[in-house]
Amino acid sequence: MEIKINNLIKRYGSKTAVDIPDFTLHEGEILGLVGNNGAGKTTLFRLMLDLLQADSGTVCMNGTDVARSEEWKTFTGAYMDESFLIDYLTPDEYFQFNGRMCGLDRNTVNERIRRYERFLGPEILEEKKFIRNLSAGNKQKIGIVNALLQNPQIVILDEPFNFLDPTSQSLLKHMLQHYGEEHKALILVSSHNLSHTIDLSTRIALMEKGSLIRDLDNTDGAAGKELEDYFEVKEEN
Repeated sequence: MEIKINNLIKRYGSKTAVDIPDFTLHEGEILGLVGNNGAGKTTLFRLMLDLLQADSGTVCMNGTDVARSEEWKTFTGAYMDESFLIDYLTPDEYFQFNGRMCGLDRNTVNERIRRYERFLGPEILEEKKFIRNLSAGNKQKIGIVNALLQNPQIVILDEPFNFLDPTSQSLLKHMLQHYGEEHKALILVSSHNLSHTIDLSTRIALMEKGSLIRDLDNTDGAAGKELEDYFEVKEEN
């Protein structure tokens, strides 16, 4: 399982939001995508998920051009923001609905949700509230778990640590690492949190003004010093 990007360009008027000549990701990698606001991280993920049309170039998942076929959806799970949720459903109704869309029966969905019950917590699993009445953190948890529901080989998560309390952030890091190892999955995570990204990722890509300016091996946190130096804000005299 791999993702190949070739000559990918997305512009908004005179501004180039994404310009990536060539980039390849491989099975088993956890990529941390980092960069300041406006770097192009979310735009890149939306291009990967065919939520935006590129001006030129391609994103291929396991050989499938995402803009020309929907085959990639059978092995890809993603969560970008609340627009992915159906907020007039309860969490259970939402999981079951998406499970049916993936061909899973109720028992299989319940079994898979139980793997994440500590992360989800009782307010999501027991109180039967509508998603719209849950906190931003609980909505985030539902979206992340739903992205993993069909055991996808590719997982794309945009700012997954947002809105989560410290315990949930720690659980999420371990959960994604375990998932990647168990399923030999390719996981992509964008985040403003350098510490979590360094802890989680095997590889880190740094975006600036739509371009991938550094591609760093992060074995044993090796990319940490370079990232800290890049993002350091020096006090002006």
